[in-house]
Amino acid sequence: MTDKATLILDGTEYEFPVVEGTEGEVGIQGTSLRGDSGAIFLDPGYGSTGSCTSEITFINGEEGVLRYRGYPIEELAEEASFEEVIHLLLEGHLPNRSELSALRDRLARHAHLSEDTIEVLQALPPQAHPMSILQTVVSSLGTIYNDDDEETAMYRLLGKMKALGAAIYRRRIGEPYLTSDPDLSYAGDFAHLAFGSPTGGSEVSEVVETALNQLLILHADHEQNCSASTSRMVGSARSDVYASVSAAVGALSGPLHGGANQKVIEMLHEIHESDKDVDTFIEKAKDKSDDFRLMGFGHRVYKNFDPRAKILKNSANDLLDELGQDDPYLEIARQLEQTALNEEYFTKRRLYPNVDFYSGTVYYALDIPTDMFTVMFALGRLPGWIAQRKEMLDEEQRIHRPRQVYVGENERHVEPIEQRD
Repeated sequence: MTDKATLILDGTEYEFPVVEGTEGEVGIQGTSLRGDSGAIFLDPGYGSTGSCTSEITFINGEEGVLRYRGYPIEELAEEASFEEVIHLLLEGHLPNRSELSALRDRLARHAHLSEDTIEVLQALPPQAHPMSILQTVVSSLGTIYNDDDEETAMYRLLGKMKALGAAIYRRRIGEPYLTSDPDLSYAGDFAHLAFGSPTGGSEVSEVVETALNQLLILHADHEQNCSASTSRMVGSARSDVYASVSAAVGALSGPLHGGANQKVIEMLHEIHESDKDVDTFIEKAKDKSDDFRLMGFGHRVYKNFDPRAKILKNSANDLLDELGQDDPYLEIARQLEQTALNEEYFTKRRLYPNVDFYSGTVYYALDIPTDMFTVMFALGRLPGWIAQRKEMLDEEQRIHRPRQVYVGENERHVEPIEQRD
C-alpha cells in the first residue's frame, strides 16, 4: 500500500501520510490540511473522520466483529467476569489472580456512597428520569472528591457507580439503601444493592448474576461512539474524570444512543397492547408515511448482524427458561426478528437486530424498570469511557476543536431599529 495520499485542490497538489492499523484499516493523516491549503474536510456526523488511533476496541461492521484489545466479544462474554474486562480495558491485559484480587479490593473500598453524595441524590426529584439524576450526581462527585489524583478518581468512580445506580432505583421504589457486600462480584453486588432485602442476606440468584455480568461486558466499550467521543472531548480540555463521565452520561441518555433499548420495550408494549398482529406493525414500519418505527433494528456501524445481539438472543432464551417466565414481549420480539430477517425490505437495507433489541428484553425479564435501562447501559459502559479518556491523556492529545464551513450571512451592519422591517 502507498504511504502517501495526494489531494489536488485548485491545481495544487498536497501530500498526506497514510496510516494503516493492525487490522488493515486505512486512515489519511490530514492534520496539516488546513494549515497547508486553508481548506478542511467537511464530514457531518464524522462518518468518515478518524479522531484518534486507539488500541482499545476493534469493530468490523461488515463482518460483525467486535473485540476488546484483541479478544473476541463472544469469548469474553462466555469466559470472563466484568472485573476482568475492566482490567483489560484500563490496563491493557487480562489480569492474573493477584491483579484481579487487587482490583476487586480496590473497587470494594470505593463502593460506599458518602453522606454528601446521598444528600445530593436526596435533593433531586425522585421521579426525574434516572439518567438525569445519574448525570447530576456523577458531576457532583468532582466537588466532593476534588483532590483526587487521576488514577484514584477512575477507580473511585468505578466502585461507586454500581452503588449509585442501585440507590437511584431504590429511592424510586421507596426502599432503603443497602450496604455493598465485598464478597460478591461486581454484577452480583449490584443485584444485591438494587434488589436485596434490608432484612435478608446477600444471596443473589446465579441466573440473574450471570445475565447482568454478560450485559455489562457486552456494553463495556464500543469504539468511538457518541458518548465515548464525548468523554474524550471533555477530557481533552483536562477536565476531571467526573466531568468527562457526566458528559458521557448525558450523551448516552439520548434515544438514538443508549436510550434505544428503552424504546424497544415501549415498542413491544405498544404492539402487545394493540389489537393488531405483528405483521401489521411490520407493514407500518415499511410505510414511510407512517410514524411507527421498528426500534432495535439496524446499526450505524454494523452492516451485518450485531455480534452482541447474537449473544443476548441466546441469553434471553436461557434466562427466561430458567426463571420459568413466559414473556409475551420476548415472543413478539422473536416474531419481529423472524419476519424482518426473511423480508427483502429489511435484508436489502441490512436492518438486522442490534444489541438494544435484546438487551431491553433481558432487562425487562429481570424486572428492571424501563427508564432504568440506560442507567444499566451506563454502568457497563463506564470502564470504556474511562479507558478512552485515559488513552487520550496518555497520548497527550491536544484539546479537541472541530472546524466548520460557515454558510451564514456575509458581513452586514447594524441598522437603527426604526429602519428594520
